[in-house]
Formats: sequence, C-alpha cells, structure tokens
Amino acid sequence: MIYRKLGTSDFNVSVIAFGAWQIGDPEFWGLDKDANPNDAVSAAIDGGVNLFDTAELYGGGESEKVLGEALKGKRDDVYIASKVATQHCTPDEVRNACEASLQRLGATWIDLYQIHWPFDSALFEDVYAELEKLKSEGKIREIGVSNFGPRNLNAWMKTGTAVSNQVGYNLLFRAPEYDMIPASRYYNLGVLTYMPLMQGLLTGRYESIDEIPMPRRRSRHFSCSREGTRHGEPGHEEVLMDTIEDLFDFSDAIGVSMPALCLSWLIAQPGVTSVIVGARKADQLIENLEAADLNIGPAAIAQINEISFPLKVTMGGNCDMWEPDENSRIQ
Repeated sequence: MIYRKLGTSDFNVSVIAFGAWQIGDPEFWGLDKDANPNDAVSAAIDGGVNLFDTAELYGGGESEKVLGEALKGKRDDVYIASKVATQHCTPDEVRNACEASLQRLGATWIDLYQIHWPFDSALFEDVYAELEKLKSEGKIREIGVSNFGPRNLNAWMKTGTAVSNQVGYNLLFRAPEYDMIPASRYYNLGVLTYMPLMQGLLTGRYESIDEIPMPRRRSRHFSCSREGTRHGEPGHEEVLMDTIEDLFDFSDAIGVSMPALCLSWLIAQPGVTSVIVGARKADQLIENLEAADLNIGPAAIAQINEISFPLKVTMGGNCDMWEPDENSRIQ
C-alpha cells in the first residue's frame, strides 16, 4: 500500500480508502446475502487501508453504525472520515449532527469531519467557527469539505480552513479536471475521490443501460426520459457506452482488469490523494486493492485519456453529475 499526506494535515492516508456507504444502505445498493461488513473492513485493514469514509446521510446513519461495529478494537489504527448533511449546516445543527455521528460510530472523535455539500442555510464563517469549537474539544481532528467547486472554495477559505475536498471523479466523469481539482490544489487540499468505478459501470457488471438499476442511472450521462433523473438534459448514452466498450477493449489488450485499470489511472492523477472504494465483501475489496501497487505507466495513461476524452468534452465542466448547469450545486 502507498500512503500520501492529506493536504496540510499530519495524516498519512492510504491511496485506496474504504467507502462505507455500501455496507450500510441496502435500499440503495440492493440486498446481498453474501455481504459481510466485518470481513470487508478486516480485509481492508489487512491490505493496508487506513482511511474509512462514511456520512450521516448514508442509510440514514446506518453506515456509521455498521462501520463503528466493524472497527471495534481497531479504532486507534485507522482514520475515520464522516460528513455532515447540508440540512444540518447551521451552528447548532452541526454540533448536534457531529455528536449523533459519534454516538452511531461508537467513537470519541472523528478524524476528518466534512461538509457534505455547499450550503446557504447559514454563513460559512458561523459554521466554521462551530467546527473549530468541536475541534478544540477533541471531537473532530480535521475539517474537510466535499463537492466544493472553485467559488465555493474561495468563499470557504476566506473565513476558515480545510485539509481536503471530496470529489466525484472517474474515467466516465472527468469534469473536475477543468476547475475543481486545480482549485483544490491551489489551496493545498488533499483530493479524495468518490464513485471511482461510476457505481459499477466500470466493472463490467452491466452490458446495457437497461440493466443498470434506476438509482444508478440518474446522472447527466443518461437521458432525462429515464426514471429518477432530474437534470432535464438529453444525456450522452451513446458516447458513454462507446467509451466503456473501448476501455474494456484496452484493458483486455494489456491484460489488466477493468477495475484495476480505472483505479490505477485515478490514483495517478495530479492532486489525487486517495480513491474511495466501496465494498461489501472481502474478495471484492481485495481485488480492487491490487490497483494500489499497479503502475500502468505513462503510455497507458495517455491512451486511456484519449479514449475517455470525447465523453469528457461532451459532459463539460459542470461537476454536479445530477443537475444541469443552471442548478448545479457545485460552483
């Protein structure tokens, strides 16, 4: 496992982090009778993973509960990152939310406490001041943000600090490369990436769009005629599927599994500190951990960039996967 410094913090985190949403939200991810959160978490730790990411929104807090149970007796060996929901971003509510997360996690502190999405329910400086109080009390160790674009970051950093920005980023969604990641690097923020395999689209699980479960085809990649979408755009389904097919052909040609190829590419991107990978079974996670030590080399990276470039251009620079430009929550 490779470790990188997270922003300006003193945390040295694994380049692959464990995403705990999947282990605590079967309503979104579907039931899996073979799922074993304890084994998955143990396999992560055995594989060198030391960063575990969750949020109060995941499964209505169930993700935090399940993760806390799985980490019993191992708490001092790992970093826990959680997130406060937008609706709790007021001085009073952020404290209540943090203390509720601590209770669900069975923990006395959260290493990285993140603002899940930009908010307008209160002044940034007022919420930041309360986060600093929580930090001084030892309830959180570092402050992070998530889904903050350049303007969001500029406003936040004028009144406070952060050590990281969590970003939706993968080979099928390269919009953060335009402005979001450069802005994060400008402020010396570690970049944590979520949805690195685009919720299964980059694993070969689905051969056609109709096979993809509705909750996972709501992004701007898909036509607004699809159930669950709210962006009102025609989507980019043809170029999406062409890109996936070409990436699979390339992975076959070089003898590297598609998930490992995509994760290795992402780990190599400028500014990226750690890639958050979700798993409900140990064997699933162990396979993905191979990407941590895989160096596919600059020639392969260049070829992958070329394959995914048409989709990058088509999707544009809007970093909100689910909303059109005019409604984007990421600015």
